[in-house]
Amino acid sequence: MKQTGIANFAGKRIWVIGASSGIGEACAKAFINQGAKVALSSRRVERLNTIAEHAKLTQTLVIPLDVTNRDQLTHGYQTLLKTWGGLDLLLFVSGIYVPLRADDFEINIAEQTIEANLLGPMRAVALVLPEMLKAHSGHIAIVGSVAGYSGLPKALAYGPSKAGIINFCETLYYDLLPQGISVHMISPGFVATEATAQNDFEMPALITAEEAAKEILSGIQRGEFDIHFPKRFSGFLKFLRILPYPLYFWIMRRFVKI
Repeated sequence: MKQTGIANFAGKRIWVIGASSGIGEACAKAFINQGAKVALSSRRVERLNTIAEHAKLTQTLVIPLDVTNRDQLTHGYQTLLKTWGGLDLLLFVSGIYVPLRADDFEINIAEQTIEANLLGPMRAVALVLPEMLKAHSGHIAIVGSVAGYSGLPKALAYGPSKAGIINFCETLYYDLLPQGISVHMISPGFVATEATAQNDFEMPALITAEEAAKEILSGIQRGEFDIHFPKRFSGFLKFLRILPYPLYFWIMRRFVKI
């Protein structure tokens, strides 16, 4: 059994959570350019309004919310349902990244990271699943990171949050494929965004948010579960996952200059 893609986004009802900047903004604009109806969500309403101004009024909804607030998410989804009657694709991009290492570990930052990056998408998925299960159709796409593949420097909280996303998506896929609902696990490498601008090290295979959006939309159209990019970087990290730990740690210490 193979999950389905979306051959044409025109007219599709898409909810982009985390649409105000970076990958989310680039994806939202790409969906709009292809004729989709796009609900734009994030905390920064002024950024959402700017995106909406460049689209047809009937083509976008601005739904400001904080993904750590269940009531705001619920209200946003109800607004979407009342306006459009349903949802074809949830794309969850929202997340936070604060570089952390063991010698400067702050538990409050770790808690905030898990709240936003792992529990946030879980809350959104819990909202949209009942209607999708009734219809036996729909798409759930969650942006994780290659940082979830294995332990990486400065990702003491971010990495575990994204590792949780990988496990969550794998289990969703197993449960939802027989129900006709497609799951897309998205694992970008380094993408030039406000978040990665915090990094003070060289980021290999760095790509633009627009390039990331192109990869994401193409992967969803093809019905792919595992959407990872750029392949020259994400493929290398996938290879590292299968190595014995002594060899993995030796390679990391030898080649990662952080």
